[in-house]
Amino acid sequence: MGIDRRQFIKIAGLSTLFGLGGKIGWELLKPGQVEASLASLPQPLAAKRWAMVVDMRKLDDATAKSCIEVCHRIHNVPDFANPVNAKDAVTPEEQIRWQVKWIWTDHYHNAFPGAEQEYMSEHVEHMPFLLLCNHCDNPPCVRVCPTKATFRREDGVVMMDMHRCIGCRYCIQACPYGCRFLNPETNTASKCTLCYHRITKGLTTACCETCPTGTRQLVDLKNPNDPVHKFLETHSVQVLKPHLATKAKAFYYGLDGSVR
Repeated sequence: MGIDRRQFIKIAGLSTLFGLGGKIGWELLKPGQVEASLASLPQPLAAKRWAMVVDMRKLDDATAKSCIEVCHRIHNVPDFANPVNAKDAVTPEEQIRWQVKWIWTDHYHNAFPGAEQEYMSEHVEHMPFLLLCNHCDNPPCVRVCPTKATFRREDGVVMMDMHRCIGCRYCIQACPYGCRFLNPETNTASKCTLCYHRITKGLTTACCETCPTGTRQLVDLKNPNDPVHKFLETHSVQVLKPHLATKAKAFYYGLDGSVR
């Protein structure tokens, strides 16, 4: 049975994609096998507006630590306080000046300045709040970047193009949440990208996958059928510094001090 040019290119492309060749590549000619192979490829998680929800009722120090560790490991975030090679050790002052964090913890007073109440629950006051890039609807960092190295996707994820970044630090200064850092190893701005390399492959973020179920969850704010979206409609959540009108999209739930 002969094949036309379009079929040949399709088969050749699949052979390259799957690392196939020779006999195995031609075996893809079997009826339906090409289509089946395409269908088996990982499909991206699609959303019109991604956001992150953190359920503080389920968060403790151990969970927070595991989230931070997995995030920094898969994104190769440098740790100058614990270098792989002893010769790369730096002074405590340099550790503070050079620190790079994609996720980290802080107490309520630092996470939500100005939102303190006179009679706050001690439990809430000392919670280990997990902080990350808020992937704002109105991100100041994007407005000030002279090279468009930082940009906002249509699905709401604020991204970084390291090849365009010139290390000017404008975005770092503009971020009101302290969620951007200069990586001294690359001289480029660094921050959480909501694991975009994972969600484009059909996976959730590394921190959501690592934390106990429901501690951190991705949500499509434009999808009324998303179960997390339905949760947000019926529960009270809080965002960082709402008065700045950045329209931050990291939501925190469970600040009433309720237990798990």
